[in-house]
Formats: sequence, C-alpha cells, structure tokens
Amino acid sequence: MKAVVKPMTTHTATAQPLWVPDAERIEQTPICAFAQRMGCWDGNAESSYAALYERSIRDPDVFWSEVWKDCAIRHSQAATATRQDGKHFYDTRWFPGARLNFAENLLRRRDDKCAIVSLTEHGERIEISYAALYERVETLASALKYAGVEVGDRVAGFMPNIAETVVAMLATSSIGAIWSSCSPDFGLNGVMDRFGQIEPKVLFTADGYVYNGKRCDSLERVRQIAEQIPAIDQIVVVPLLNTSPDISTLPKASTLDDFTGRAPRQPLQFEQLPFDHPLYIMYSSGTTGVPKCIVHGAGGTLLQQMKEHRLHTGVTEDDVVFYYTTCGWMMWNWLVAGLACEATIVLFDGSPFASEGRFLIDAIDQESISVFGTSAKYIAALEKAGIKPRVTHKLNALRTILSTGSPLSHESFDYVYRDFKNDVCLSSISGGTDIISCFVLGNPILPVWRGEIQCRGLGMAVEFRDDNGQPVRQAKGELVCTVPFPSCPVGFWNDPDDVKLQQAYFQQYPGIWAHGDYGEITAHEGVVIHGRSDAVLNPGGVRIGTAEIYRQVEKVDEVLDSVVIGQHWDDDVRVVLFVVLRPGLVLDEALITKIRTTIRANTTPRHVPAKVLAVDEIPRTISGKIVELAVRNVVHGEPVKNTDALANPKALEQFRDRPELAE
Repeated sequence: MKAVVKPMTTHTATAQPLWVPDAERIEQTPICAFAQRMGCWDGNAESSYAALYERSIRDPDVFWSEVWKDCAIRHSQAATATRQDGKHFYDTRWFPGARLNFAENLLRRRDDKCAIVSLTEHGERIEISYAALYERVETLASALKYAGVEVGDRVAGFMPNIAETVVAMLATSSIGAIWSSCSPDFGLNGVMDRFGQIEPKVLFTADGYVYNGKRCDSLERVRQIAEQIPAIDQIVVVPLLNTSPDISTLPKASTLDDFTGRAPRQPLQFEQLPFDHPLYIMYSSGTTGVPKCIVHGAGGTLLQQMKEHRLHTGVTEDDVVFYYTTCGWMMWNWLVAGLACEATIVLFDGSPFASEGRFLIDAIDQESISVFGTSAKYIAALEKAGIKPRVTHKLNALRTILSTGSPLSHESFDYVYRDFKNDVCLSSISGGTDIISCFVLGNPILPVWRGEIQCRGLGMAVEFRDDNGQPVRQAKGELVCTVPFPSCPVGFWNDPDDVKLQQAYFQQYPGIWAHGDYGEITAHEGVVIHGRSDAVLNPGGVRIGTAEIYRQVEKVDEVLDSVVIGQHWDDDVRVVLFVVLRPGLVLDEALITKIRTTIRANTTPRHVPAKVLAVDEIPRTISGKIVELAVRNVVHGEPVKNTDALANPKALEQFRDRPELAE
C-alpha cells in the first residue's frame, strides 16, 4: 500500500530546517515502507519515525527480526530465537542457531550490473560487474584454501583502497577466515602493533601506492613485517606501481596472478557459520597505547550495516555509493556493505585534495554518484578554498551527502546548501570502529537542521547522561546505549575473560555501553556531538566540548586548521588554541584578538583561549582525526604512547617546550 505523507510539521516560526524531503521522495524510501510494515506510519514522517524508533528500542526482538526480513538475509539455517540474553550486555546472543555467510550476502547478485568502480589519484579506472566480482572471489577463495587457510585463520591486508582489497576480503570471509586490514601509509610499528597481535597466515599487499602525486613503495616494510611475524605463510603482492614488481627479497611471496594461477579452481562454496562467527578484526586508534583488537561478528556487522544503508541512507540497487576512506578505517567496511543492497560502490585511493580538491567532485558527475560520503574536514577545506560545486558541476544524481570523522560545523551545513547543492540530504553521522556502525546518523525522511545529526539510530537506545548518571535532554552529557544491539563486539582478540572489553565500555556505567562521546539530544530529536569525552575541556570546573570552539574558529577565514587542549595551570585548566594559518599570514595581536572575539561573541568567556599559538601542521590519525590527547600529553611533557598511529607524527614536535606555555 502506498504511504500517505502529510505535510511536515514546523517547529517554530523563526527557526526553519535547511532541507525538508518532499512527499514523493519520502514515499520512495525503504524506511517509509518499513515503518508501514511495523505499524508505525501515521502519514507524518517525523512522528512516524519517532514511533518507529521507540518501537525499535522497546521491542528489540521484533524490530531486529523485521530488519532481518527487510534485508532478506541469506542463510542456510534459521535462528531458534531473535535474542538470547546473557549475564552481561555484551553476552547477548543474537539469532542463535542461525547459520549464514557474510560474503554470500554481498554476492547475492551475479549479473552484468556494475558492482565496483575503482579510481586512483593517478587516473586509473577499473569497473567490475557483479558476475566478474563473483568469479574473482571464487578464484581467490580457491587459492586461499589451496594455501591452507581454514575457518578462523586470520588474513591481513596492507592494501590501498582498490578493487583487489574488496575481492580479498570477500574471498577470506567466504571460507570462514577472519579479515583484518590497515592502510599502507602506516609505519612499521603501527602495523606490528596491529597484525603482530593477530598473527595472520596470509598477508595481501600492493607493491605501493600514490598519494598527493608521490609514489610510495610498500615492499620494504612488508619485508620487515614478514621477518617479525613468523605466522605469515604467504605474501600475496598486487602490482600497482609496477606491472612486474621485484619481490625477490620477500619470503614466501608471489604475485596475485601467480598465487591464484597455481591453485585448482573450485566452485565457490560459502562456509555456513554461526551469526556471531568472527568476520573482522578492527583496531582502536592506538593513540593512548597499543591498539585494542576489536572482533566483530559476521551477522551483527551485516545486519547493522544493511540497516544503515537501506533504512538510514535509503540505498537501493539503483544507487552509486561512495565514501572517502582508507582500508584502515571502519568506513571502508561500511562502504563495502553497500554490495549487499546490490548498489554500485565507488572506491578511491589517493589524496582527497587531488586536482586542487576537485577530483572527488568530478567523480560525482562522472560516476553518477548518488550517495557521497566524506569527512567534516574535507567539507570545511572546500569552503576555505572557495570551491563552489553547484557552479562548476551538474551533480544531477547526488541525493545524499554523508559526513563523519569529526562534528560537522554549523557553517559547513550552510556551505553545503549554499554552494554544493540545495536539494540534498546532508547527514552527519557518528559511531565508531567499536561498533562498526553508528549510534546517531542520517534519515532520508527527516528534515536537516543546521548543526544537528538528524536522529538516533533505529535499535540503538542512545541517551546522554549527566555527571550524576541521569539521562538528560537538551543538556550535555555522556553518550550511552542502554539496550544490547547486534553489532556489539563479540570480544577483543586475546581477551578470553572479556576484561579489556569490560574496561573499555562498561566501567563508567555498569551494565550499559559508554561510548566516550560528549553531546546532547536537541529539541528536534536530533543530536549534537561536542567532542570526545576524554578531550573535554574543564576550565573553572565547566565542561566544554572541543567542537564548540572549533565551530567558531572555522569562521575565521585566516585559519585553515586548529587544535584546542586544556593545559594544567595554577591548580586549574586554561584553554590553549593552536592554529594553522593561510600561507603568508602571521599570527599577530590583531588576528589573535579577532579569533578570541569570534569565540567570545558566540560562546562564553570560559571558551576563550588563554593562549593562541601558531603551528605549521595539526597532528592527525591516519584516518584524519585530530589527536587532542597526544597534543595535550606533549604540552605537559608526557609521553605519547603510539606515534605510529599518526599520519604526521613529526607535527607533535611543534607543541613541545613552547616558551609561551610557561608564562
């Protein structure tokens, strides 16, 4: 039955949303049909979603069972129940008795429709159909079996974001082995801190990659990795920089063609495994110590990511989905799950600022991308560079823009609707590697309000708790999740008693998940994330989220980037802001005054930095996140435990022993 859509409600006469979907658009979304089947549709999108959300957390067994049906999860054996409670939040077993295979669900389509478009900064474009993808996975799965890879073995990828990486992951999961990857810009210690813990049997690598015009060799680091991890039985090299790379110095190495060529081809048989069988090993950022190895189950990952693609993003087989990511960030895993919706996914390896920042925007037109995912930093950088895609590009297919990695500022919301495209669903999303999905995210049937994430995710019982542990609304607090969900980690690697898991998420509020984000629920039932809890500033005992200051600094045209920390000073904390200026500018008193005045005018006197200092570069993780804790440690003369987790660790030296911070 076709949904009847009533006009959107208007919250106030003075505050209007930046974008509201029209009735026709709402009717075409999978979430509209889903809400009807759940008996939650009343004709108004906002009240219907509110009812659907409440139903999803009040009756999770029914909700997740309906998601299973909606996603048409392929399985060989049905579950005996939807959920089986355990002693702890993380002991909950979902769909016990069910047997399935993750790769089978991503390879359900096997015709000539385009499955993957792989783009590189240096101009290479490869297109693979679903039929060809299936054949490639079949060939590689045969080779992995021939090499002795069995259920539960680890297979690692030290790979750029190219089609061969997706094929390797799917082949690995098809036979029940566990996939883990990090991007090739990781240093040796960063790789060892990760792969050294899980001891992979096979390591996939390219001979190198290209970033920002520079050719970077990977094979020397691969040689050192192999020397230090005896468990690696086979190294498989994908030629990227050279058609015939020299692999003579690598032990047990062969090119991809040789590896697959010597194995007898076998029909692809998808290993049928329990719902919570390990699929991926992901890693925490590692900026506060050795990275935690987070194990995610196949069923929970599949169900959660398909829910987010279909219901929260509106992805169907007609879509072309892109997210700028490396293989070391969970957004790569999220992007690849678009294959389960039979969409086309677009991969890109290289700098997002290639071709003066226009490469990715060109791709929107050239590949007819309908869902474009990127980082808040990229959007802010486009605005600073004066790029106006609505003037230079057609963007006809573009329906949704996704942003994550850090909070998206109010001004970036304005920029998208003013200079990018005015008829687009701009969805800021937030979650993490910890859950390989989102707690709060977008919604194609809801309005977009300036500076707000549209909604809490279906099935995710998200609250914000104050210092007394009480739920608050329209007030800042700690993000928690009070009801178990399928993509909760099945455990940490080498943590048999779940001690590390318990300490990571359940120590602050026993029995419920504490995520480590600081934010609030708005009057529109949206969400604002103010930053990481461990980076919250506390001058005079008042808690300030770092995003509150970044938002104001982004208004200052002279500033390209910034990081803010709290420095211990006179038995209190003072706010210190470091800024990167446009080339040729100097941080004089006039500019410092402008920065402070901008912050004071839009926040409170406590937000105003006591010190504003110039630096050449802001240190970030390899996935692009600002590392406030690492900067704070350097300022206080404390060690940074794992600089290999950083894309630019040398940048930290600019913050060490600054004389201005001693006065």
